[in-house]
Amino acid sequence: MSRDEYFQNAVIRPILKLQNDLFIEVFKNYIRKHKNVFHDLSILKKFQYIENSVQRDVKFRNNLKGMILGLLTLEEFEVYTENSSALNKRMMNLLIERLKDQVQLLEKDNPALSA
Repeated sequence: MSRDEYFQNAVIRPILKLQNDLFIEVFKNYIRKHKNVFHDLSILKKFQYIENSVQRDVKFRNNLKGMILGLLTLEEFEVYTENSSALNKRMMNLLIERLKDQVQLLEKDNPALSA
């Protein structure tokens, strides 16, 4: 296992899991701020919307990245800075897949969220 893979599995994945509910709420807020067009899309278009939002909206991407980096220890941050470009790509890809896997939680009338 490469050092990046180890960092991904030992550090990034646990942070994404810990912050999952927050990432869902942050993305729901992003949808609201962009006129709720997400809710009118097909499932495939929703997946593309998620990918494009995280990959192409630099301000939003940096916000998400900051939410992850803010939970790193000093030692983890030092490892991160050694290969931040590749690790950023891994972080965002994992987050995109996590959001896609939970796309139903992004719906505005999700009964699971009103219980």
